[in-house]
Amino acid sequence: MYDFQELDGNIWDEAKYFNEVIHRAGLTDTKVSDTPTKFHVKLNSTDGIPLDDPTVYRELMGCLVYLTVTRPDLTDAVHMVSQFVSAPHSTHWAALVRILRYFRDTIFQGSLLSSTSYLDLVAYVDSDWAGNVIDCKSTSDFCMFLGDSLIS
Repeated sequence: MYDFQELDGNIWDEAKYFNEVIHRAGLTDTKVSDTPTKFHVKLNSTDGIPLDDPTVYRELMGCLVYLTVTRPDLTDAVHMVSQFVSAPHSTHWAALVRILRYFRDTIFQGSLLSSTSYLDLVAYVDSDWAGNVIDCKSTSDFCMFLGDSLIS
């Protein structure tokens, strides 16, 4: 990850967009998180109290999915909480807020494509066997590098 505060480009637009997302979420505190999820967390569709109005949760999920285009470090966490948009509970809301606080802490970080790196495309894949506590489905994750740069 690189610090983009001093680089030109659209990072300021992303920061402005994210600040609007934070405002929409109603996060008035300044708390941050050092990771997008808690270690080994397994969310369940029945844990917690159902949200009275899931509209804000769904809107924020759409915003986070959009942000994963430039922030692949958010992809796994966003995927995890996006599974509950049809019936979000308080535990899912807490996980979503943690992602927002992580992004707040790392807002000026992103991927940088090196102009001097070799152009080999390398992919890594990992999966678990029946790790989903809801329906016992397997989950797979991958990452792709172009040279030294993470691209997906």
